[in-house]
Amino acid sequence: MAYSRRTGPRSVAWVLLVLGLVVVTVVGLFWAFQRSLIYHPDPAAPAPVEEVLPDARELALRTDDGLDLTAWFLPADPRTDRELAVLYAPGNGGNRQGRAGIARDLSDRGFTVLLMDYRGFGGNPGSPTEEGLATDAEAALRALADEGFPLERTIYLGESLGGGVVARLQADHPPAGMVLRSPFTQLADVASHHYPFLPVGLLLRDRFPVTEHLAASAVPVSVVRGTADSVLPTSLSEEVARVADSRGNLVEEVVLEGVDHNDAEMFGPPVADAVVRLAESLG
Repeated sequence: MAYSRRTGPRSVAWVLLVLGLVVVTVVGLFWAFQRSLIYHPDPAAPAPVEEVLPDARELALRTDDGLDLTAWFLPADPRTDRELAVLYAPGNGGNRQGRAGIARDLSDRGFTVLLMDYRGFGGNPGSPTEEGLATDAEAALRALADEGFPLERTIYLGESLGGGVVARLQADHPPAGMVLRSPFTQLADVASHHYPFLPVGLLLRDRFPVTEHLAASAVPVSVVRGTADSVLPTSLSEEVARVADSRGNLVEEVVLEGVDHNDAEMFGPPVADAVVRLAESLG
């Protein structure tokens, strides 16, 4: 087969070389900056807690790797106190001030709330990683125990990425129950949805294998998901509920029609009410 100068083998080789360089560059950039794509912290310290949640106070968390983190501790409303605590593990963005509303909703319903911020979030030192967030959650759990709330009187509430944090936490420290709000099966499934042209399964350093942890769990679980989730496919949350159900652990799957990942409902009464129903199912 003859080649013209324009379409000769050298031209084809150059095209392939350029394409190869583009692929290598894109993959390299994803590898180098993947955590900046996963974590979107608001690093600024929030307003003073007494201005945001007058009944709350700051709580110091000391991690095993030597970081001093700050969280907010909001007691239950004395009129409705269930003598249960909620460990709130937030998602991948913002800081604890943006979760003050849901903390208040939970307190009004009788739960004491530890509203944590991970390393790198909300004025805390450090940079977020999967291992780092796991270490932060363990520090929060110790702080709750110091406040008089052992595991059997604690419920984990994991928001989005926080679902990955508490799914891992419950494997070693099983609580009374767990609510997963907008959870995913594993982080690679979310990344594949957003970057279908990349081999994310090979590149990701942080995994958050939620369903893997749940498949070996005996902890009662409720799942809250919105059908209009634009951040992660709602089918991933549905699969999380299916795995919990296959273990006989699913208390409830709350489906919010037309609700997106960060809509107000996801930080308000529908989620707080799911925690109430989970607590009441525990007997």
